Amino acid sequence: MLSPAENYDALIAATRWAIPERFNIGVAVCDQQPADRPALINVRPDGGLNTYKFGDLRRLTNQLANVFTGLGLTPGERVGILLPQAPETAISHIACYKAGLIATPLFTLFGEEALEYRLTACTASLVITDRTGLEKISALADRLPSLKAVLCIEDAGDFSTPLTRDFHSLLEKASADFSPVDSRADDPALIIFTSGTTGQPKGALHAHRVLLGHLPGVEFPHEFFPQKGDLFWTPADWAWIGGLLDVLLPSLYHGIPVLSYRAAKFDPEEAFHLIGKHKIRNMFMPPTALKLMRQVPDPATRFGTDVRSIGSGGESLGQELLDWGVSAFGVTINEFYGQTECNLVVGNCASLMPVRSGSMGRPVPGHNVAIIDEQGNRLAADEYGMIAVARPDPVMFLRYWNNEEATRAKFIGDWLITGDTGRMDEAGYLRYGGRDDDVITSAGYRIGPGEIEDCLLHHEAVAMSGVVGVPDPLRTERVKAYVVLREGFEANDTLAKSLQDHVKTKLAAHEYPREIAFLESLPMTTTGKIMRRNLRDFHKNGDQDPDW
Repeated sequence: MLSPAENYDALIAATRWAIPERFNIGVAVCDQQPADRPALINVRPDGGLNTYKFGDLRRLTNQLANVFTGLGLTPGERVGILLPQAPETAISHIACYKAGLIATPLFTLFGEEALEYRLTACTASLVITDRTGLEKISALADRLPSLKAVLCIEDAGDFSTPLTRDFHSLLEKASADFSPVDSRADDPALIIFTSGTTGQPKGALHAHRVLLGHLPGVEFPHEFFPQKGDLFWTPADWAWIGGLLDVLLPSLYHGIPVLSYRAAKFDPEEAFHLIGKHKIRNMFMPPTALKLMRQVPDPATRFGTDVRSIGSGGESLGQELLDWGVSAFGVTINEFYGQTECNLVVGNCASLMPVRSGSMGRPVPGHNVAIIDEQGNRLAADEYGMIAVARPDPVMFLRYWNNEEATRAKFIGDWLITGDTGRMDEAGYLRYGGRDDDVITSAGYRIGPGEIEDCLLHHEAVAMSGVVGVPDPLRTERVKAYVVLREGFEANDTLAKSLQDHVKTKLAAHEYPREIAFLESLPMTTTGKIMRRNLRDFHKNGDQDPDW
């Protein structure tokens, strides 16, 4: 836990890792807090509250861990968690860790193709979901031979299959006594799928120590979190590393309650109301959410807030948005930086050092971050190069699941390459340059074009597709697809809408192409790879005069 210091250099000098040989996330975030302390405050659809204390979490997670054992699951097997922000989501994660299982969070907006790929890739033995998710899983069950059971937290209704079990009924029948697995800090605990530029996403496998590795990256931008009276909330889904490991698990580890709220869609007025009503003190807010909230008039007077810290990441906020944060909340928004494979390694802490507009901040205490060249050499101040993180580092992933080639390609010597370029000034502030691959950053999501291209190819009209990110004032980038049609199909608005709906339903609602352009051909390399850089340049030129 970071302690306040006189300045940044003093904090760096005082920080040392203390990673024990044995560590279990489930025990650390649940069993080591006073039983009567609030842990989760769940806002029901009717506006009422259900409060879960740490004693409740311990009982429920022990019961679920016993359910896992009763279903025949053994340490190391994978469990898909297809749920929104809800108490059952936290319970499922904690129980997985206690039982030595590997949790695999899945975004609720994923369609059947996205779910099938991820569940097949990790050979999931179990899925925990709600009725909406069950509808999708039921359609896939025959194509998931490793699946032993599906636990549904709601009435299964017409979507029940022979594999379906009622989550809450099983818990009620299970014992509340469970001896957690005595895991090593380096034992696998979590797979989070990350976007890839070619082909399908890769599963980043994390160890139990990943939680300990995250703690400085939460404490630093949240002004030496935790403090008395803190209460954390984020609109980010707990299926993403930003919601799960930037908010939920670190807060519980420190004994700080987390507000859970299931919103169908982010509403900035509703967000302000929630913050004021429940006296939220700490928030992780994606930049797009902040931009939408900035459009709400006079929030400080209308809603009243008592926010202590706000962290944001994914793109540069700019001075205007930083100034708005001070006027709306009375605090400086601290930007931070990381990625699924190695998260929260750079950040700001306004009380300790000046926040420089356009900068992601400085290396978070405990992490060795540098700008390097292609040979792995550190570059001088203000030289552009690759943003890299030195290993060993407790927040760093173990490897990509069943993909040793991609794991090797992620490193140059002992440097993990983030895939981003940038520069570091004399004072150690990092400025983001851009991606050195084709990953799209849209509304806080990192989206791989390869998966969308593959999805479009499953549409009967598509012969070939190339997907890129193009500038968008609200989302940073929006997804644009260039499509070559099969013979017999005509390019028109109706077909474009059909292609968009195809991606929405089969892949994910947040990944569908908001813009589609039809072409006779796509720019290709001699080895048959789509040249996405040429497509981005083509967009800049107004989709005029292709040079291929």
